[in-house]
Amino acid sequence: MTDRALSETAMLAGLRDIRLPVEAAGGSLAELAAAIALAAGAALIVLQLLRLFSQRRRAAPMWPDRQAMLSGLADDARRMALLHLLKDRAPDRFAELKNRLYAPENPLELEELETEVARLV
Repeated sequence: MTDRALSETAMLAGLRDIRLPVEAAGGSLAELAAAIALAAGAALIVLQLLRLFSQRRRAAPMWPDRQAMLSGLADDARRMALLHLLKDRAPDRFAELKNRLYAPENPLELEELETEVARLV
């Protein structure tokens, strides 16, 4: 380094002489790897979007259809099906009623369970 300060024009002229090499480190192999990585990332994003939009959404059947399906079942099977519906659709009310399932003093009647499911579901 010199002891004297450079003028502004001399410093700018020195900066203009800096040239970067045409080939970057790794050359075309590095560019190819970067292109493959970007393409793979884009493909994953597109696949996730397609998967998100192509999933079928189950439509919940209406209550009269469920009631018709449950009417042909035995009482115990119908009670179980109604309890599963109540557990899926109104878990807080199911938690309140499940203590009465095996209570001998105040058992949970099938008609009461049907009205709860009809009211909440």
